[in-house]
Amino acid sequence: MSIASMTGFAREAGVTGSYQWAWELKTVNGRGLEVRVRTPSGLDAIGEEARGQILKALTRGQGQLNLSLSKASSVPKLRVNQDVLQSLLSAIGGLSLPANVQPASLDGLLSVRGVVELDDDAADPAQDEELMVALRAGIGTLIESLKAARLKEGQALATVLGQQLDIISRLVDDAEAAPARQPEAIRARLEAQIAELFEAKATLDPARLHQEAVLIAARADIREELDRLRAHVDAARGLLQEGGSVGRRLDFLAQEFGREANTLCAKANDVSLSRIGLELKAVIEQFREQVQNVE
Repeated sequence: MSIASMTGFAREAGVTGSYQWAWELKTVNGRGLEVRVRTPSGLDAIGEEARGQILKALTRGQGQLNLSLSKASSVPKLRVNQDVLQSLLSAIGGLSLPANVQPASLDGLLSVRGVVELDDDAADPAQDEELMVALRAGIGTLIESLKAARLKEGQALATVLGQQLDIISRLVDDAEAAPARQPEAIRARLEAQIAELFEAKATLDPARLHQEAVLIAARADIREELDRLRAHVDAARGLLQEGGSVGRRLDFLAQEFGREANTLCAKANDVSLSRIGLELKAVIEQFREQVQNVE
């Protein structure tokens, strides 16, 4: 199973009867899962239905779902109101017209207000139901498209994270093999530092001298930090191979990487180890930033 990114975009559009519609879904990274919905007036119910499906399909990320809907304009239809026309004809038929007045013509009758009406498209329940079916099918396809986009982005993320783990592992090996880590170098530094302490024995009691010597020896040893860094690298690689919703666990490991690198830098009393520690911190920070996008 591959990891998925929390970043993705999908669009699904169609035409149903005289309606043109389009779903758009965009997600970005987030600590939890949140989806906002924007739909045309009167379509709140289908929007909430779609939101519920998205929440079931994803585990992390902030999403924005938009539905746009338009209706194709049609040629206006004219309709003769037969009731009004008949009533008008009856009224005219009962009139006694003077000789110089012509009888009403058809065009004159049709120009009377109310005889000819503009027949607007009435609501079509069958077409509206067909639209709902199309929108429901569209949201299903939309979610699958978004998941595919997030998986594709996740594959690219996995490659980058794997490369960063390789660099961290190499730097740990460099720290292990650093000349300052050799027993002779460590012994020489300890001897020099302890000698300085003994030179100050006039102001330090034997117990304090022993305590300072123990602290110097502890600070010179970065074995535990190196071992834990290697263990974290193995754990991170295991999560990348496992796939699925591993973003939170990778984020935790990134924090642990940072702690060990900070301790290594604090213990480093050699230029080469300090340089390696700083490189480690830089790569770990890049790793942490990339992990923020993993679902």
